[in-house]
Parts: sequence; C-alpha cells; structure tokens
Amino acid sequence: MKRRVVVTGMGCVSPFGVGVDTLWENLKKGNSAIRYLTLDKEKHLVHIGGQVPEFDASKYVDAKDARRMDKFILCSVVAASLAMEDSGLDLEKEDLTRFGVIAGSAAGGLETIQKNHEVMQARGYHKCSPFMVPMMITNMAAGKISIKYGLKGMSKSVVTACATGAHSIGDAARAIQYGDADIMIAGGAEAGICDLGIGAFTSAKTLSKNNEDPKKASRPYDVKRDGFVMSEGAGMLVLEEREHAIKRGAKIYAELAGYGQSSDAYDMVAPDPEGRGAILAMELALKDANLKPSDIGYINAHGTSTHVGDIAESNAIAKVFGDKEQNKDLLVSSTKSMTGHMLGGAGSVEAIIAIEALNEGVVPPTINIEEQDPEVANLDFVKDSARKKDLKAVLSNSFGFGGCNAVLVFTK
Repeated sequence: MKRRVVVTGMGCVSPFGVGVDTLWENLKKGNSAIRYLTLDKEKHLVHIGGQVPEFDASKYVDAKDARRMDKFILCSVVAASLAMEDSGLDLEKEDLTRFGVIAGSAAGGLETIQKNHEVMQARGYHKCSPFMVPMMITNMAAGKISIKYGLKGMSKSVVTACATGAHSIGDAARAIQYGDADIMIAGGAEAGICDLGIGAFTSAKTLSKNNEDPKKASRPYDVKRDGFVMSEGAGMLVLEEREHAIKRGAKIYAELAGYGQSSDAYDMVAPDPEGRGAILAMELALKDANLKPSDIGYINAHGTSTHVGDIAESNAIAKVFGDKEQNKDLLVSSTKSMTGHMLGGAGSVEAIIAIEALNEGVVPPTINIEEQDPEVANLDFVKDSARKKDLKAVLSNSFGFGGCNAVLVFTK
C-alpha cells in the first residue's frame, strides 16, 4: 500500500516578488506582473515579460556564494529556504539520509551561458568563469539546496520543459510513497529573460509581441491572444509522509493525492490537437487520487495564451470533466494571464496557487478575456475577478515542449 504524501511547506519567488503571500494577494486582486523588460529594446522585437524584481537574498545566501549562482539557482535556493522555514522542520531531529531534493529547470543558466560566451569571444575561450559549469547546469539548484541543508537523500533534476515543476513534485511524492524518502523538497525554476532567451523564443514565434500594453499581453482563451509572455520564478514545496508530518505536529496544507503523466508523442512544440496526452494525464491523476471528475472543483489550467495550446487543453478538460453545461461545479482559470509563463517554474508555482485556492476557498481569475475564442471549449472560466468556492479537491495542469504532460491533484 502506497504511503500518503502531504504538503507542509511552500515557498516561491515570482515576478511579483518574494514569498507566497505576495504572489497570492496579487493574484486574488487580478493584478498583472507583466511589465517592460530591462533588456535593450533596440535588440529585440519583444519588450515585455515577467522579470523577477531585484531582491535581497542575503538572509538565505552568502553574498560570495550568490555571485557564483545563476539567477535560476538563486531563486530556487530562496524559494526552498522559504518553504523550509514554513515547514517548521527541525533538521537535528530528522534522518537526513531520508530527506532529498528534486528541483529542475527547463533551460538552466541561459544568462550564464550568454555572458560567458561573450567573454570568450572577446578574450579567448580560456577566459570564461571557472564557475560557469556549476552555474549553468540544471541539477545545481537541487545540489545547492541539498548542500545548504545537509540533505543526504536523493538529489536530482527533472527537465521536461514547461512541465518540469509539476514533474519534480510528482516524482518526489512517488519517492515518499514507495519508501525511498520520508521528506522531499521539490519544485522548479526559470530565469531565462536575457538576450539569448528572449531572442530564441522570439525566433520560435511563441511570444506575444503586444509591446503597447504589457498588462494585457497575456490573454489566455481570448481571440486576440498572440503568444505567451515569458516570465521568471521558482516554486518549492516541502513534501512529507503523512504520518511523519502528523507525528511532529506539522501544519498540513494539503494532501498530494494524485499524479498523472503522459506524452503526446506528436510534435516538438505543438500539442496534440485532440488533447489525447492531456486527457490521459488527467485521467491517470484522478485514478491515482481515487477521485471522480465531479470531485474536482477547480483546475489551474496550463493556459499559456497560445492559439493551439489553449484550444487543445480546454477541449481536453471538457472531455474529461464536461463543459459548463454538463458540469456546473467546475471552475477553471489560467493564472499565467497575470504571472506570465515561468516555464520550468510554472508547474510548481501553480501547484502552490492551487493549494492556496483549496485552503482559502477562493479561485483566482483569468484576466484579459474580452472576447472568448469560439474554438475554446465552453468551460466556466473565472474571469477578471476572483470567485469564492468551497473546494475539496483541485487539479493543476502542466504541459511542455516535446509533448510532456504532468497533472497534480491536491485534496484537503
């Protein structure tokens, strides 16, 4: 019999700033974190995004050590530190060989790669930083977190594009369920807003070019959407075996009741237009949680604001749960309309959002739906302002390039 897994700590860094409360309070108000980037506008066609604002990390990271971290690693360590503080864990009382980390990123240290390449081009290839490799590799977020806390359980990185954060949480839960660990820190991060990152995604024709009105650029499900808005951030959860958490008197936010994963096996970038991979992942998550579709009161949708993605996912949701005529109790929203798309950090930050909705009984909105695309399924999208609803179970979708699908279900 699988052991049960609960969430006992949460921490995040987002385009709104540091901390879960900062994120959640802004989302409930329908505020947008999208603004003009600090990059040179003359170099780019896209001038908008969700950059993490400057913040003081000295409480969590030594200043010298911070200079040897790419921003995605720094955000990961700060988010993990906040989650650990929140959990109230006393490491002196824990078996640290049973405590591990799974933390990933879609692209790793893009800015580190860019800056060091510029140095090498100008001064020679032997002139790059000796810390370039540990600053750019994606598993170093997990490595730095495990080093900071002396965690001797598993330490590894999941890299599944925009599903990274959700896969990290799901895989960490499995490690606990099957007895490989008692406690895990899990999540994802991204900090790819640099010339290289913005240039690459612009060339791929995936980004919104609504430079005139940044706060309205991310508009999932709307007929005028023209691509996603690139963002930065990190979200980390502390997961524990349920009896372990109860025994130490931990505050329990939710139970991670279900995890489903699948592959579209369709295209490098585009989702399966029939949504078959998304449908399978949602069905597997419900089965894992031993829940019926009618038990889910809220879905935090992947909802990136791309034409094909929004259509495919919404229709997949309608096939599993029914549209709003068939299922009047299901609410759906895409918080990427306010945060932008944090890529590898999206799934874990949105898991935190789903848990906050579950506990507070408030569903955050999708802003900027002025005219819903008729090709998008007829779901009850929470528009413009938050809506109160008593929730017993929530679901969070994350889908990535390469057809990677990850779905998490949380219950009270």
